[in-house]
Amino acid sequence: MFIATLAGIFNLKDLPEEYSSFVQYKASLEKRDIEDNDEIAILAIQGTESYHVLFLKAYNNIREIEDELKLADAKINHTSLSILEGHL
Repeated sequence: MFIATLAGIFNLKDLPEEYSSFVQYKASLEKRDIEDNDEIAILAIQGTESYHVLFLKAYNNIREIEDELKLADAKINHTSLSILEGHL
């Protein structure tokens, strides 16, 4: 199982370029329109060069995020979990 660590929480308008392709890919998978002020969490997947994207307004609680990560064979670390809880 991979460990996911929070790389940052950004609004689309402030999103660093290095994460852009990951965000666009996830948005297309979910058929989601992203607005400039939407909060987007970027999780770095340790041991890989990949990121997991979370559109925070899509989640009602932290359990939904944990369940999604479990499907990707990942688990979020405690510090990242605590930070995300404050944004839901």
